[in-house]
This record gives sequence, structure tokens and C-alpha cells, in this order.
Amino acid sequence: MKNVIIYTLAMAAIVAFLNACQESTSKESAVTPSSLEDSVSFKQQQVLRGGYLVSVGGCSDCHTPKIFTAEGMQFDTTRLLSGHPNGAPLPEVDMRALQPGYWVLFNDHLTAAVGPWGLTFSRNLTPHGTGIKGWKEEIFIKALRTGKHMGMEQGRPIMPPMPWFNVATATDEDLKAIYAYLQSLKPIDNHVPEPMSPEEVMKMTSAKAL
Repeated sequence: MKNVIIYTLAMAAIVAFLNACQESTSKESAVTPSSLEDSVSFKQQQVLRGGYLVSVGGCSDCHTPKIFTAEGMQFDTTRLLSGHPNGAPLPEVDMRALQPGYWVLFNDHLTAAVGPWGLTFSRNLTPHGTGIKGWKEEIFIKALRTGKHMGMEQGRPIMPPMPWFNVATATDEDLKAIYAYLQSLKPIDNHVPEPMSPEEVMKMTSAKAL
């Protein structure tokens, strides 16, 4: 009789253990990648990862306006990643910079650059209408993969000095994290001028001289 009781208790323990395992497995199988992507914690981790990548990638070097203090040039965090300040005066252009083999010139904010390609301005990367508010995640990724503005096949190329060809080697997960971080920024109203060809730069410079 004693053996029967021990056997019965052992079987009950085994059944309880198996039921617990089955319940645990069912709960785990319910946590799918799609449900994780919808969780707040996942989004927060994605934004943090994107901020880290943007920081170590030096994106603010060109895309954030600067302030100048006794300690030197610093990022203007009130205009973080808002691109070249619209209406900011440009220094006189040394036309030799348009020739291959000469210096590439930057303005004081490092948000505008002159080279053999012409004159380019760093874009507004904040989620404002003048920035990338209307960019869907797939458009953002395609643009950085192809080097074409907004990822359009017939679109204009993403101009120097933007090193899109380096960013293009990032994983989809990292590019999605960067996109998530940029979309989390404070929207800043700053319309950035379009790139100018060497001919347009020469015409602009000639007009200023008159």
C-alpha cells in the first residue's frame, strides 16, 4: 500500500511538471517578433541603439549647427541634426575649390561644403515637414542603400561629403534603429537649400560681385 501511495504521488508530480512545461512553452510561443516590435521596451532599445550609431558615426559633425564659445566649437543641441541653417550667410567661395585636386572647403558650421561637385548643404534629419517627416522606414533605408535621394531610381544622387556608401554597409537592423532615433528627435522647422552645380556656384559668385 505504501508503495502504491508513493507511486501515485510521483505520477502526480510528473503530470504537474509536464503541465507546467506545456504552459510555459505556450506563453513563450505567444511572444512573436511582431509582438516584440510593438512593445514599448523594444522601441526604446531601438531608439537608444540608433542614437549610439548616430553618435559614433559622427552625423552631427555636418548635420548639427554649431555654437562658438571660449572653449571652441560645440554642437548646438537646440538644433540637433536640423541641417544647414536656412539663410545663414556663406563665406566667399574660392572658385579653385571647384577644380579637382584642390581643397574641399566648408563653412564655419561644417554644414555646407564646396568641391568639384558644386555646393552642398547638410540635410535636415528631424521629423519635420522640412526634414524627413514624410519618409517611411523603407524609403530611408533604400536611400542609404542606393545613394539616391529618397531611394528613387531616377532621383538625384546623394551628394558629397555625405558618406552614404559607408552607411550602406550597415545591417537592416542598424538602419532601422537609426531611422527610429531620427524620428524620435524634436521636429525643427529648417528648410535646407538644394545642392548647386559648379555652374550655379559660379553664377551665384558672379552675381554677388556685381
